[in-house]
Amino acid sequence: MDITFIIVIFLIGFIGSFISGMVGIGGSIIKYPMLLYIPSILGVAAFTSHEVAGISAVQVFFATIAGVWAYKSSGYLHMRLIAYMGGAILIGSLLGGYGSEFLTETQIDVVYAILASIAVIMMFMPKKEVPYNPGDDLEFNGPLAAVLAFITGAAAGIVGAAGAFILVPIMLVVLKIPTRVTIATSLAVTFISSIGTTIGKVVTDQVLYGPAVIMIIASLIAAPLGAKAGQNMNTKVLQWILALLILATALKIWTEVLM
Repeated sequence: MDITFIIVIFLIGFIGSFISGMVGIGGSIIKYPMLLYIPSILGVAAFTSHEVAGISAVQVFFATIAGVWAYKSSGYLHMRLIAYMGGAILIGSLLGGYGSEFLTETQIDVVYAILASIAVIMMFMPKKEVPYNPGDDLEFNGPLAAVLAFITGAAAGIVGAAGAFILVPIMLVVLKIPTRVTIATSLAVTFISSIGTTIGKVVTDQVLYGPAVIMIIASLIAAPLGAKAGQNMNTKVLQWILALLILATALKIWTEVLM
């Protein structure tokens, strides 16, 4: 790895993690297209969709550990919800991460484009706040939570994501989970998802460990900085910027696939 390659990969990890930290959404939905296109455009590398997904999977695994640790004593980690969704998403992400080995580059890109399109729509769906205090009883549809987690895990596992960008709106809009419980619990569920995804990618030899380590270091530095910066910015503006970036990428991939 030459210095130019290291700098480009580090900046992709830094910028992607900074943006995801600002808006509180999973970083893979941003970093996947950045890794797929930017190194190729700059002539420093040409990653395949399999390699991009593998790098993303390992990076997400380490990024979610810090998030779960931060909420461990908050009282908002709902263990029954984690049990329903965590077990299902682990199976789904393991199948998705392993099964992606048998998909073509185009098929993996299509899965990303579908997830990105869904993410843009769900980012702007109205969310009704549900009152909640730590220790309160929480009612939710367990079987539905498990099914949705399994589907999310399988799809996200294919592209090397943990699925937080889909899980969060599902928990808020469909399952009617309070916001603070959603934020904390989704981190735990996505950490479990990243375990399955990473195992699936590693055993099928889809991971490039050099770029993955660079991305991990960049994300651990940038994500907290982005989260702090996001506290002082208009979240609606950030949502629109992120949505337009994701939508533009999805449209580019759809165009390439269909043409």
